[in-house]
Amino acid sequence: MFEQLEMMDIRPQPFEFYNAADLWTDEHTSKQMLKFHLDEKLDVSSRNIAFIDQSVDWIVSRFNIGAGKTIADFGCGPGLYTTRLARRHAVVTGIDFSKRSIQYAQEMATWEKLPIRYVNRNYLDFETDERFDLVLMIMCDFCALSPAQRKTMIAKFHRFLEPAGSVLLDVYSLNAFNEREEKALYEANLLDGFWSRDKYYGFLNIFKYEKEKVVLDQYTIIEAKRTRTIYNWLQYFSPEDVEREFAACGFAIENYYADVAGTPFSAQSKEFAVIAKKL
Repeated sequence: MFEQLEMMDIRPQPFEFYNAADLWTDEHTSKQMLKFHLDEKLDVSSRNIAFIDQSVDWIVSRFNIGAGKTIADFGCGPGLYTTRLARRHAVVTGIDFSKRSIQYAQEMATWEKLPIRYVNRNYLDFETDERFDLVLMIMCDFCALSPAQRKTMIAKFHRFLEPAGSVLLDVYSLNAFNEREEKALYEANLLDGFWSRDKYYGFLNIFKYEKEKVVLDQYTIIEAKRTRTIYNWLQYFSPEDVEREFAACGFAIENYYADVAGTPFSAQSKEFAVIAKKL
């Protein structure tokens, strides 16, 4: 056990281990994540419902969304954006690797008779012959990807977009990075039973990488019959960082905002949104 505890304190290289799918595809944790998605007051898996409504109104206005406009939502979850955009008569595709979230989204689309296409797949592996006017990646999903994965995604966006199509996404800023602190924490049933329906012991190690502007929330979950480690990586960005990554893949940054509801950009914000236009 001592050796196991020692291993928890070893700092991995940035993005050395990557198992994000475990968080979204595990039977128990995917149920917890869906519950957070659907809690209209929380900003956890999704933002609160009032913000989402405001965000969709802005997206519809900003990108002239209406009949015939094609939109792909990468990391669509239970369809909180796709459903609302389809109600505005857009042609919508949602991609997510949480089977539970996709099933919920499809049930809602069927109930409302909305012709939304949902794809249960890791969006890093998603391919299509469709072309879109707008690509969304909301709730700072972009930050959970390694540099190589981000390059892959931006290249996909460029390939999937119509000429002069746009990407809208949000990221965590360097202000948010500066507020993060390293720590180690232990609790029985860490996060109030989030990780398992059975009793477990949870260890959280937060590692901060100053040079790379990356934070790792490393969870080690010890149950009676198994031990597992979940690596939750987050990349933090300056506007210049985002511009550099998108420019390398054939995009120009059109605008920065404080959020995906069109709030004017602020240098003090802990997040910011980006509109990148395909060249």
